[in-house]
Amino acid sequence: MSKITDKVCSLIEETVKSFGVELWDVAFVKEGASHYLRVFIDKPQGITIDDCTDVSHAIDPIIDEADPIDVSYYLEVSSPGLNRELTKGKHFLSSIGKPVSAKLYKAIDGTKQLFGVLTDYDGGPVIETENGKTYKFSLSEISKINLNEEF
Repeated sequence: MSKITDKVCSLIEETVKSFGVELWDVAFVKEGASHYLRVFIDKPQGITIDDCTDVSHAIDPIIDEADPIDVSYYLEVSSPGLNRELTKGKHFLSSIGKPVSAKLYKAIDGTKQLFGVLTDYDGGPVIETENGKTYKFSLSEISKINLNEEF
């Protein structure tokens, strides 16, 4: 995470929890000429539009007052989605036994993309592919890993 996203996480985590939802992740990205602060929230029964609206209204003044971002940006609050990206240890641990797709920096067995089941996480994900091969990776070997409900 960047310093901005770390700061935003620490500013809003308790407020987000007060709404009965989990702070899944925070991203600060530039798309075209615009910057976006994306806050992803989750709960076991799923996120509603009202959850996003309530959290957005609660965290917006907290972020504005602390002013950790020196450019104008759009605040977006949403669910991480079914095919959510796994970026933190807690994401991996809560996703053991679920199907994933992983994009690798370097090819392994002739491919840079693996599909399989996340079978373990011990500092890095362990993925068993559909052909029965098991691979253990460090996070530095993976450019992106997501849950993959289509697998």
